[in-house]
Amino acid sequence: MASASSVRRIAATVLAAGAVVGAAALPAAAQDHGQRQHPRVEISRVQADSPGRDDRTNRSLNNEWVEITNTTRDAINLRGWTLRDDDGNRYRFDNVRLAGRATIRIHTGSGRDTRTDLFQNRRDYVWDNQADTATLRDDRGRTVDTESWGRRHH
Repeated sequence: MASASSVRRIAATVLAAGAVVGAAALPAAAQDHGQRQHPRVEISRVQADSPGRDDRTNRSLNNEWVEITNTTRDAINLRGWTLRDDDGNRYRFDNVRLAGRATIRIHTGSGRDTRTDLFQNRRDYVWDNQADTATLRDDRGRTVDTESWGRRHH
């Protein structure tokens, strides 16, 4: 059976070793702190101002879109993810599988969903031409990426 002083010496050695390992890891962690990591899924492009007249035709509505890109090699299921604007308009993804290194375009108007294009089936524009923010959130409500343009006057 080990004596109390042996147990104390072993505990002190273990604690000291932990402190050395923690101190060695600190500079690496401090280096990463200021750098923004790229999200696995990101808002890669936004066409907020539909080309031509804003006449609310389905063609015009579908020329307003947001592109989402999977930057990883692995497919990601976007089920339950949301895309929102500053006014609270929300598009919720259904069972959408985004392949690795793939991009999908979310149009405002109506159409038939495909592997590369989704449609919100709205009859009015979502994205403000002058200033807005597109926010992509995962199925747990965590912000994955945002894209802003113009200036908002609060």
